[in-house]
Amino acid sequence: MSAPAVEVSGLVKRYGSTTAVDGLGFTLASGSVLALLGPNGAGKTTTVEVCEGFLRRDAGEVRVLGIDPAVDGERLRPRMGVMPQGGGAYPGVRVGEMLTLVAACAANPLDPAWLIDVLGLASAARTPYKRLSGGQQQRLSLACALIGRPEVVFLDEPTAGMDPQARRLVWELVGALRADGVSVLLTTHLMDEAEALADQVVIIDHGRVVAQGSPRELTAERPDGAQLRFRAKAGLGTALLAAALPEGCQVTEPTAGWYLVTGVVDPQVVSTVTAWCAQQGVLAEELTVGRRSLEDVFLELTGRELRP
Repeated sequence: MSAPAVEVSGLVKRYGSTTAVDGLGFTLASGSVLALLGPNGAGKTTTVEVCEGFLRRDAGEVRVLGIDPAVDGERLRPRMGVMPQGGGAYPGVRVGEMLTLVAACAANPLDPAWLIDVLGLASAARTPYKRLSGGQQQRLSLACALIGRPEVVFLDEPTAGMDPQARRLVWELVGALRADGVSVLLTTHLMDEAEALADQVVIIDHGRVVAQGSPRELTAERPDGAQLRFRAKAGLGTALLAAALPEGCQVTEPTAGWYLVTGVVDPQVVSTVTAWCAQQGVLAEELTVGRRSLEDVFLELTGRELRP
């Protein structure tokens, strides 16, 4: 069995009196994809930057491909790819120039022209970085992370600012990396992205792990049953529906116009919901019964209030 690609244990990182990462630990298995999730300020980017060797930890142990990035970063860097938030390219550099420059630093790089074509940047090859769209800048940053044929790749919000077509392309690339045995650690605010790509999900809040497991494990049906979700006019009073539902069932409106019934959802509950909608003179649209989504789990664990 291959050694883990990334091992983090008891990681602590402080900024003055603020503890950004507080005893965090997880393992990224070789050749798999791990999604590190959390609200703003949870410590995701700090954790990734410690693993990359760009920040020094205050306590704990970190190993990437068996190497401590704080001690032997020079030996590690040729074996990893990094896609940071914000791109990181020179404003005036052209796409082709940037990728050729990065390729020149790698021992066995991919063909820059091929990678530019794969990522849909051929028409922008001579465009300065500052004139690229946000999605194009993200794709160039991804190309720079992959050009050196890395063994482990760190992707910090890889599809931010991308249109659906580009986002789907990145998903396919991540799948191809996994198939080639490359290990991927990514952060994202998109729960469907994590659910689609990750073999393992680690949810953190206030610098600590609050849950981890496969997407299916984290969204597994709870002992109190499944859930029913439907869309209707926002702001409907749910008191009558709550009173008509069996004991143990609850109804909420977590997002305007979206209603959620939790508990033991059986045919009688479905009938009660549709009858209530008829009484309200509304149609229950997109009615579904099933397990929780990863977003449901995330909000249950980290709360629904906005973070700065």
